[in-house]
Amino acid sequence: MRLRLACLAALFALLGAALFPPAAHAQQTDGQQRPATDRTENLPGNLPAFAPLDLPTPNAYRSASGRPGPQYWQNAADYEIDVTLDPEAERIDGTVRISYTNNAPEALDRLWVQLDQNLFKEGSRGAALTGEEDRFSGAFGEGGYDITNVRIEHGGPSYEPEYLIDGTIMRVSLDEALGAEDGSLSLSMDFAFQIPEYGADRMGQFDAAAGTVFQLAQWYPRMFVFDDVNGWNVMPYLGQGEYYLEYGTFDVNVTVPREMIVAATGTLENPGEVLTAEQRQRLDEARTSDDPVTIIGRGEAGEAGTRPDGSGPLTWQFHAEEVRDFSWAASESFIWDAARAETGDGNPALVQSFYPEEGIGSGPAKGRNAGWEHSTEYVQHSIEHYSERWDAPYPYPTATNVAGIVAGMEYPMIAFCSVESRGPSLFGVTDHEFGHEWFPMVVGSDERRHAWMDEGINTFMNQYSTLAYYDQPPAQVRQSFRAAVREGAIDRAADRPILTYSDRIPYDQLGFLAYNKPAAGLFLLREYVLGAERFDAAFQSYYDRWAYRHPQPADFFRTIEDVTGEDLDWFWRGWFFSNDRIDQALTNVATSDDTTRVQVAQQAGLPMPVELRIERDDGSAATRRLPVEAFFSEDTYTAVVPGDAERVVIDPRGYLPDVDMDDNAWSDGAGIRAPGGSQ
Repeated sequence: MRLRLACLAALFALLGAALFPPAAHAQQTDGQQRPATDRTENLPGNLPAFAPLDLPTPNAYRSASGRPGPQYWQNAADYEIDVTLDPEAERIDGTVRISYTNNAPEALDRLWVQLDQNLFKEGSRGAALTGEEDRFSGAFGEGGYDITNVRIEHGGPSYEPEYLIDGTIMRVSLDEALGAEDGSLSLSMDFAFQIPEYGADRMGQFDAAAGTVFQLAQWYPRMFVFDDVNGWNVMPYLGQGEYYLEYGTFDVNVTVPREMIVAATGTLENPGEVLTAEQRQRLDEARTSDDPVTIIGRGEAGEAGTRPDGSGPLTWQFHAEEVRDFSWAASESFIWDAARAETGDGNPALVQSFYPEEGIGSGPAKGRNAGWEHSTEYVQHSIEHYSERWDAPYPYPTATNVAGIVAGMEYPMIAFCSVESRGPSLFGVTDHEFGHEWFPMVVGSDERRHAWMDEGINTFMNQYSTLAYYDQPPAQVRQSFRAAVREGAIDRAADRPILTYSDRIPYDQLGFLAYNKPAAGLFLLREYVLGAERFDAAFQSYYDRWAYRHPQPADFFRTIEDVTGEDLDWFWRGWFFSNDRIDQALTNVATSDDTTRVQVAQQAGLPMPVELRIERDDGSAATRRLPVEAFFSEDTYTAVVPGDAERVVIDPRGYLPDVDMDDNAWSDGAGIRAPGGSQ
């Protein structure tokens, strides 16, 4: 069985069935975020933990407040694509025309294009890193692109440029440089490839009884991003690191055999040509229905009556705006249902599910055996929940879930999830993938470098969505995250920071460093450090500031500090830039004259605020919170509280992933376990 489920680890944690990949090996810093101050510097007390964090210097493009600067710019790429699927030959043939606009303050004398299908060529860089059964595998003898007829149109007659293809990277040299600040040109080419049976858990073929499900992703030549931080972001596609793309408009014509149904990013522009009158009527009903409406039922899938009269292939026309990618799926085996989802802005989205009969389960939607017949309900919940909770209405007209060979992967307006998923697993993967419509589909972070900026942020949001759907107590999520981080920090020696490039994270650490640890950190910021009101305002501001733009990690950190009014350098350093751990301890408790003195120590690299619960002889109890500032100059702090304590406990609510909790409680007469383990 292929290892395709690591990306779902954090979701299952919220449902009580967590998978937490380990972490090991050396630290890898990222090229834009410089490493945090080393704790081994010769500074007294806790000064290294609280030293200023060395973030990139603000400039006219990215401000010190975390906002896009007054001269922020980004380039744009619009796509016109004609593509034909030959299911018998398992082949794609297409033509792409890219209208590229250079808004940068400098001219460009070459273009760089992503050719992700070349990952599947035998001997590719990515293939050299994976075994045959690895999640990101898929290379085969006929894999990779055939690229022909490359043309440039730029202020004159079109011409064939010089170009070089190196694996998943294509360099196109321009006869005349593309001018700065609104220069534009058109790049076009023909492309073709054999469809992988299993394409790195992002695309492939599922052989359903009624016909193969083809899931097509990262399937056409796409522009690399040119930005103000790294210039051209020319990083090869190796499988694990996802993608970083410009925004634009897509007009895509998908030609398939008449018996096939197509699901895709965007709005179907020609339903009168590819759907029957009854299907169009059912779709109209679905657009105003809170309950799923059957478009093609279980007994109808694959039947001739589900297709318009005539013979020969049909071309499905799709249009999408302000998106960074386009994906699609096709099969004659699709059952199809749909409903509306309220987004909070008066523009409901059409939510849809496409799945073969193999996806059908049994039982209620919240039961353990629920199948794809409940997928539309799951999508509907996700779209409505994220729109309302984060005051960020879903901006697109459709949201489509497709069952097939892919375990879980997101693209604009469409997600691919495993046909085998059931119950909480199916809800979890669906909810996770549609959470990605906000991060990174709207907030367009660089997934090839910073996986945590979409996976971690999304996993953080998923916990609240899961609580809302399953009516779970918040304590379950808190305990899951604490257990996840403690396991990574203690049992599995997490010595690599979150700020590690995606492809440089060992596969068995991906779930911990990209999903669970960053999500747990945001959870702690909201629930333990800042409080919900301050955190939520900052988080929403980050979304609003960087919607349809390209944020870097420093933009996130600075926005949170700007809106909350809190210096969090100590937290970013310990949680994101290093593998520092939390270890709070009671090092002395003394009672006298109706007063209790409690000495607390921060014994590891990441200090945190301290919450104490003091239980008195008379049965009363009090709580005391020590702000992190109490430890600015010393690793210890003594709190003085009235009354004779009978018991003292650190972190009584159980939020912190403290690596040694044996010294977190004291009882009268029991003493304190000193650092090192003695009584």
